[in-house]
Amino acid sequence: MRTTSLVQLATLAALSSVSTAALACPELAMVPGGVVVQVTDGDTVVLDDGRVVRMIGTQAPKLALGRDDFDAWPLAPEAKQALELLVLNKTVQLGFGGETIDRYDRQLAHVFVDTPDGPAWAQQAMVALGLARVYSFPDNRQCLDLLFAAEGRARLSGLGIWRDPYYSVRAAAAPGDVLTRAGHYELVEGRVLLAEQRAGRIYLNFGRFWKQDFTAVIEAPAVKLFTADGVDPLILEGALVRVRGWVDDRDGPRIEITHPEQLEVLAIQ
Repeated sequence: MRTTSLVQLATLAALSSVSTAALACPELAMVPGGVVVQVTDGDTVVLDDGRVVRMIGTQAPKLALGRDDFDAWPLAPEAKQALELLVLNKTVQLGFGGETIDRYDRQLAHVFVDTPDGPAWAQQAMVALGLARVYSFPDNRQCLDLLFAAEGRARLSGLGIWRDPYYSVRAAAAPGDVLTRAGHYELVEGRVLLAEQRAGRIYLNFGRFWKQDFTAVIEAPAVKLFTADGVDPLILEGALVRVRGWVDDRDGPRIEITHPEQLEVLAIQ
């Protein structure tokens, strides 16, 4: 009972603190959503007209949801409970800032709860609670700066997932540790030893032995997005950065970067 009460208090506080978020993200195309009748997990809801909404821009801890050989991530039930407190049986608006439907026919939207003080942004509230991470796509990049700010505050405060080792920021200087997380979505932090471009790709190498050390690979389509944003990743040699994405094992641990928001520059020197 005490745990439930604390979750309720924290969730309500987070919701009230983001009641003006819609005004801070005017790039979204807002449409009526309806009433949320079901919360599937910490980042997916069902509306009264049957539409399933994947809350774009965030990734909450995953529940098994009946999948064989899939273990629920730590704090997944807590994330679902928090989202239920935020949106269940409440009227919401949907904000679209890129692709609107995914391959599972889910709506890809930002969710805003109608409150007496104005629309409150559910994604930002979940990230602020430490019960979701920023998780973006090259075709859905709106409003991420606000989510990154909320994530940073939650991480520094050790809220939610940020106090659980499962979600720790990995050190690029420990490639063996990163490699154990192959197949997982991770945040990896370290200093770029070498930035080079080959065959249209840009490689950010974090160690001298590229077949063993951690590498971030920026594919050609992503290089164009960096260029469009006026950013040249080749100048990041020597910079301290944080990379987020799915870890794979291809000549050592690596993350493929598909858009600029996967790469945060923490310090140039």
